[in-house]
Amino acid sequence: MWSLLLAALLTMSLAMQAAAQARPESFADLADRFSPSVVNITTATTVAGREEGSPIVPEGSPFEDFFREFQDRNRGDRAPRRSSALGSGFVISEDGFIVTNNHVIAGADEISIEFFNGKTLDAELVGTDEKTDIALLKVEADSPLPFVSFGDSDLARVGDWVLAMGNPLGQGFSVSAGIVSARNRALSGTYDDYIQTDAAINRGNSGGPLFNLDGEVIGVNTAILSPNGGSIGIGFSMASNVVKGVVNQLQEFGETRRGWLGVRIQDVTEDMADAMGLDAAKGAMVSDVPEGPAMEAGMKAGDVIVSFDGVEVDDTRGLVRQVGATQVGKTVRVMVWRDGKTETLKVTLGRREEAEAEAVPAAQPGAEVPLEKDLMGMKLSSVTSDLAEQLGIDADTEGLVVREVDEMSDAYEKGLRAGDLITEAGQQKIETVADLETRVEEAREAGRKSILLLIRREGEPRFVALPIGDAKDE
Repeated sequence: MWSLLLAALLTMSLAMQAAAQARPESFADLADRFSPSVVNITTATTVAGREEGSPIVPEGSPFEDFFREFQDRNRGDRAPRRSSALGSGFVISEDGFIVTNNHVIAGADEISIEFFNGKTLDAELVGTDEKTDIALLKVEADSPLPFVSFGDSDLARVGDWVLAMGNPLGQGFSVSAGIVSARNRALSGTYDDYIQTDAAINRGNSGGPLFNLDGEVIGVNTAILSPNGGSIGIGFSMASNVVKGVVNQLQEFGETRRGWLGVRIQDVTEDMADAMGLDAAKGAMVSDVPEGPAMEAGMKAGDVIVSFDGVEVDDTRGLVRQVGATQVGKTVRVMVWRDGKTETLKVTLGRREEAEAEAVPAAQPGAEVPLEKDLMGMKLSSVTSDLAEQLGIDADTEGLVVREVDEMSDAYEKGLRAGDLITEAGQQKIETVADLETRVEEAREAGRKSILLLIRREGEPRFVALPIGDAKDE
């Protein structure tokens, strides 16, 4: 009996060790299974020829005839010419929808798709999204095409095995393996959510799929970080959970339709949280509310958005992505922190693309009593006609103009500069220096270490929290 028990324990121990050390002996089965769905993309673009420039030698020079003959021989260079580019992509449906990067096909007159078996088909552009660098193509085939499916990129963990497939450097179909090196990377876009991987990605891999070991696409290979243009083990794939939403909209509308809240926002810092009585530096501070959905719902500058549609807001980046992924026209509950407590607003989202096309102007505040004084490391003044002209604002604008900033002050360290306009203090409008002094004293009596100021620079609003320990006449 004891021998049987010992054998069972030994078997369990070996099984646990095997599971802990489990790793694929080969990726060949995955490559064989999904390679027919990965395609090479070739584009052709008409490039304008070079214009004839001014003479490169002075008139009358003994070399004039020589250079005129040289220009005549090369006159053909000024004619339009064809340029080609290479990239990768993958089929996502049996009826021929193909995903790739926008930069692979941008400006192309012709798009040709080469399949793993060597067959070539012309593709039509369905739609593109520059913000995520995703494009959707369509080919017409005689029979159903092999395709792959998207997985849940949020389940990908740092250290998981991944495979990158594509057409690196125009060499044809290729597979490289690596791991997820990092998650949630941002490069330059508003909606960036990149998976970083050390799987070899080179030029030509753009638009190809990044697979997990279940054969699901969890990313679209988009960019590399490299000092010399080659792979150094730092590649970026746009997460599939972002791509899926974009592709669905491109399929349905031929364009993206992102939700729009209609606010200008900034991250909440530790000192801002302290100035407002927040427990933690989380959420998105509303710095301005132009005309739009948020204004109609009663949102105000100074509100901190702590929850959107039932999801806690950590920072501005997360909020922007969540709003953009929400259906246009949907009414959502937005919880804000205002005057020391939470309030819930119902906002019916607009469409971001339409709002961007309209270029909504920033709201501007109203009138001021002439006065100048040194306070909190700044020389402050009311708005005069001369200052208004210098700053490009209305002469009846409310607030205080920052005339000078002591470079040794907290105000300078926080980024305030001469020419800034302070329109609110402690989330209340100010018209005079006396108003600001009153707000500072109220904050001190409330036990605050900082006071929140709303600053406008060239019309753009921004909140700054200044320590009130320096709040004294200078």
